[in-house]
Amino acid sequence: MNNIGKQIKMLRMRRGATQEAMARHFGITPQAISKWECGSSVPDIGLLPDLSAYFGVSIDDLFSISDETRMERIQNMLYDVRFINSADAENERTFLLEKAYREPGNSEPHEMLANLELHLAQEHNARAEDYALEAMRRNPHSSYAWTALSHAMGGKHVDPRNNTHNALIAHYKDFIKNNPDFLSGYAWLIAQLIDDNRLKEAQTYCTLMAQQGSGYFVTVQKIKLALAKRDIDTAKMLWEQMGQDYPENWSVHHWIGDFQAQTRDYTSAKESYRRSISLLPVPRFSDPIDSLAQVCEMDGDILGAIEARQLELEISEKEWGDTSGESVESILREIARLKKQL
Repeated sequence: MNNIGKQIKMLRMRRGATQEAMARHFGITPQAISKWECGSSVPDIGLLPDLSAYFGVSIDDLFSISDETRMERIQNMLYDVRFINSADAENERTFLLEKAYREPGNSEPHEMLANLELHLAQEHNARAEDYALEAMRRNPHSSYAWTALSHAMGGKHVDPRNNTHNALIAHYKDFIKNNPDFLSGYAWLIAQLIDDNRLKEAQTYCTLMAQQGSGYFVTVQKIKLALAKRDIDTAKMLWEQMGQDYPENWSVHHWIGDFQAQTRDYTSAKESYRRSISLLPVPRFSDPIDSLAQVCEMDGDILGAIEARQLELEISEKEWGDTSGESVESILREIARLKKQL
């Protein structure tokens, strides 16, 4: 019998309730209760709040599962569920906050909390997208709807002052000041500075980053800055040398494809992405496949984009074992959207 079943049976008997009485209370069959208690099935997650209220215990006490198992369950929920039930979100938020309080030296609860809130924000953005599109259908001249759609889909605001990253840049600068040897911190900061066209500052931090370390990731930042300065020749020279220095590194060829796409050399970008895909270890990541699909669409090659998404779906199912859930549904939605363009 699993721990969940043992706990439910113990709490039911302590309450003095029969399986039949408990089943009537929840509107399910006594056989369902029996299956829980013998370990052949578990309650639906949506029943957790009602079960905890019925027995007068916390959800953690009710299920008596380890923190490690619960953290894994939350991670799977964030990966596989597109729209999270509000009660489930609140339960997991409470658990993570309590765990963070118990373990002040552990960053994982706050990392998970951040991802939970971002997931919920994405849900709100998806709904906002639908509402904004409907508002635009009803009134194409609605500036509020245009603004909402841009925010929901991560687009640029028509007013440049609404596209700056001043607060984020300040956070990153402060972080680098206290962690000067963390190379990824420079990369995040440089990306924001370039996006805000603060190229002199970006050059300063590129130089500081190069003083702290070397390797292709440093070269990537130099290429980004060269492209921002519209120095295509220097950027191309750098990425060609990077490809020669790291011929078997899938990430390097992925970056090269990104830079070629940025310069609108879509044919070369597709070749680089396909080279990156061929170098991926199994099970393969979807990053260069996603990029290939996007650049195919940008190039008007809708069939190529669909083919890339179908490859992504095949890898997700055969190499990662994902046959349902949001990881699969999101790819199917992309394929359906692309097919409408044919």
